[in-house]
Amino acid sequence: MDTVQRECQAMHFAPRQVMLNVPVALSEALSNAICRGNGEDPRKHVRITAVVDERELVIEVTDEGGGFDLEAQLTDPTTPDKIGLEDGRGLFLMRKLMDLVEAFPTPDLRGSVVRLTLHRG
Repeated sequence: MDTVQRECQAMHFAPRQVMLNVPVALSEALSNAICRGNGEDPRKHVRITAVVDERELVIEVTDEGGGFDLEAQLTDPTTPDKIGLEDGRGLFLMRKLMDLVEAFPTPDLRGSVVRLTLHRG
């Protein structure tokens, strides 16, 4: 995460993006990949790739899970019936902090990828 933040800083991303958006969204994506995607199975792996340039940051977090329907998983954790729950905020936060959040299966269909895109602001 530090490397991604340093590269964004070098490309003159806004301080808020570097210090808030990137680490929170990436932490949530990693947590989801480990806990939900891989089911906390220590034999499974999570891969992270990041590409940053003067226009945008694109992070891909790949797990070895069975995949999921991004749209079906999106809920509003701020509603009265969900506000007290401890989980269910990851995708919501990623969507609030990044410009684009996408999910799709890996090319070999043995996992899923969450792609986070943030435009330099």
